[in-house]
Amino acid sequence: MRLWRRSLLAAGLLSLLLGAAALWWLHHDLRWSGSAQALDLAIDPGTSPKAIAVAVRDTGVNINPTLLYAWFRVSGQARQIKAGSYEITPGTTPRSLLQKLVRGEASLLALTVVEGWNIRQLRAALKAADQLQDHTSALSDADLMALLGRPGLHPEGRFYPDTYTYAKRSSDKELLARALRAMDKRLEKIWAQRETGSPLKTPQDALILASIVEKETGRASDRPLIASVFHNRLRMGMPLQTDPTVIYGLGAAFDGNLRKKDLKTDTPWNTYTRGGLPPTPIAMPGQAALLAAVKPASSKALYFVARGDGSSQFSDTLQAHNQAVNQYQRRLQPKPLAQ
Repeated sequence: MRLWRRSLLAAGLLSLLLGAAALWWLHHDLRWSGSAQALDLAIDPGTSPKAIAVAVRDTGVNINPTLLYAWFRVSGQARQIKAGSYEITPGTTPRSLLQKLVRGEASLLALTVVEGWNIRQLRAALKAADQLQDHTSALSDADLMALLGRPGLHPEGRFYPDTYTYAKRSSDKELLARALRAMDKRLEKIWAQRETGSPLKTPQDALILASIVEKETGRASDRPLIASVFHNRLRMGMPLQTDPTVIYGLGAAFDGNLRKKDLKTDTPWNTYTRGGLPPTPIAMPGQAALLAAVKPASSKALYFVARGDGSSQFSDTLQAHNQAVNQYQRRLQPKPLAQ
């Protein structure tokens, strides 16, 4: 009987200790290595609670994802976590983190950075954003990047397209810093997946090509093939000859109508007058365009033309391409290919 009582007492004390440890853990500030003042957590739609716990760890938080996932389950709120882009700041605890993820954007404001936007469009959206403090609109692009700790880096394409939540009276500088870090992280992961023998030599090359793919794509399924055309051209030393780069180089002078003279007007971004990749991205590419840039479809295609329904017709030869242009652009009856 005494042994039974002692066992019961020991079990009770152990339960109390475990409960106290759990309470301490739930209310203890999260820690992370490095000097970052905040960490970014991106949760895609459909991500499982277990994968979310791992993603928290992968952002740089020193936490056991198994324990965090157990907390999600025990709380009964695991399935209420909402997709979005979150900022983990100093003072966040496992308990307050779950509350933030469950609230989602309900008590926060949000700004969506759209895939394919250029830096001018992004800065205009920041200036117009509701209750976001303006600390950057008066700065030049160069001064902006210096403020963000990247002096000398061109801002085009460097901010990841996503929906960013923010508290009222937050700084636009902090939101931009989050988008910058998000692109750095995505680009690093994507670059690690590049194919052997790729004509792309640096992550910057991948970012530039992804931005072109983003602007050339009318249909998502065409992205890998469009990237394949540009890979094939780069390998052969052919000019890329892509209209979006010409339009970007024209800047404010572009009136919405691309003319033949524009294709002959030389700028650093004119891929008709200059070979290789342009010097900078021309837009902000999303995840799919980034992946297509480093993992294109396997094809021999060197040309493509818009069909008019959002898709493209791909051709391996100039002759086939000219017939496709006649069919889809000039609306002429195509002639049969020579056998």
